[in-house]
Amino acid sequence: MQRQYSYRQLFLSVYKKDVLLAFRQRSEIINPLLFFLIVISLFPLGIGPEPQLLARMAPGIIWVAALLSTMLGLDKIFRDDYQDGSLEQLLMSPYPTSLIVVAKIAAHWTITGLPLVLLSPMFGLLLNLDTNSMQAAVVTLLIGTPLLSLIGAIGAGLTVGLQKGGILLSLLVLPLYIPVLIFATSAIDTSAMSLDYTAQLAILGAMLAVGLVMAPFAVSSALKVSVS
Repeated sequence: MQRQYSYRQLFLSVYKKDVLLAFRQRSEIINPLLFFLIVISLFPLGIGPEPQLLARMAPGIIWVAALLSTMLGLDKIFRDDYQDGSLEQLLMSPYPTSLIVVAKIAAHWTITGLPLVLLSPMFGLLLNLDTNSMQAAVVTLLIGTPLLSLIGAIGAGLTVGLQKGGILLSLLVLPLYIPVLIFATSAIDTSAMSLDYTAQLAILGAMLAVGLVMAPFAVSSALKVSVS
């Protein structure tokens, strides 16, 4: 029992530290939201304000904006800990590295993904989404954004030791994001036609389950390679 309690305390301490640092440096929270809002606001200006056209393009717009917003903070997941040497100390601790990784990924999603999920109905109104499509957008973002953080953490772990790893990080994770983008936008498109989109949600949920199981171990191996 004592060992389990220690694991829980470690998870909470790492998670709280990252979240509190993000709130002290509010740009880490505001920048993804601001970028998301700017992208969604620019599309109506670029393609025209026609409601039907906006509604038809809304799924792709929302998810491309969410994907790019999530990527803004990927390189910061492990970078600060790597620079001050605390990441090496965490990797050398007797606790599972995967537990530390899960805590840091959860903090990243809380900072970048959760605000997008909570504010997505407001953004959906800007793109003239109906009720069914807006509900599907919220659900897909709730399932898909944690998966984006899990996949992105793998690239962040591989590039943490590089001085200018941002471009390489993008090249690594963008191809892996494509399946998430396809099934999420397909779910919203299907809901707009008043059809059942549970199949797409099931696939997204299966990918999230696989990511939760496999990604922490992949990130742990990537960090040990990058730090050593």
